[in-house]
Amino acid sequence: MQCLIAFELKTDKFRPEHIGQLNFYLEALDRDVKKENENPSIGVLICKDKDTEVVEYTLSRSLSPTMVAEYQTKLPDKKVLQKKMQDIFDK
Repeated sequence: MQCLIAFELKTDKFRPEHIGQLNFYLEALDRDVKKENENPSIGVLICKDKDTEVVEYTLSRSLSPTMVAEYQTKLPDKKVLQKKMQDIFDK
């Protein structure tokens, strides 16, 4: 898949207006940077926290492929990380 990806990191909780801002960036990428052979740009919004229902309402009419994810400000316990890594390698 050839496309441009815009990552945006927010230090606060997800708000619907974040999608409007990200869509602005995606439109600028598609108009001014994207090559003819590339697919439409994809947006990834990473927030400190999110309400899943608010995200679903916000994205329900969005035409741009967009993903909203949370980040953590500290690493999980070492044992949890080891288990997740082991699960990945077992697949």
